[in-house]
Amino acid sequence: MFMFLFLVVGLAVVVGAVTLSVIGGGDSAPLPDVAPERLDDPLPPDRPVNHADIETLRFPLAARGYRMAEVDDALGRIAAELAERDARIADLEHALAGAQASAHVSMQKPVEGDQQ
Repeated sequence: MFMFLFLVVGLAVVVGAVTLSVIGGGDSAPLPDVAPERLDDPLPPDRPVNHADIETLRFPLAARGYRMAEVDDALGRIAAELAERDARIADLEHALAGAQASAHVSMQKPVEGDQQ
């Protein structure tokens, strides 16, 4: 019985000490508000994103991981630029195929005496 009472009192002291340390005891001023972290080096707005931009991109940490809005903005920008590049590559491949086909047709000379 004495041991149980000792444990209950000890637990109450520990809970009280933790509570006072978290609250601060009321003697000191409250902690100042801190400005939220933002991307130190955001993606460049005036030129397309390149490999080095992606390698150096670091998102600021929030209380529960990364700030979702910052990550969503960066991924949206990257996705849009990749879609533009894919469309440009497809256009260039189509133009190249057309140029190769016309070059192939013009390279074939009709054989003399082969008239129809």
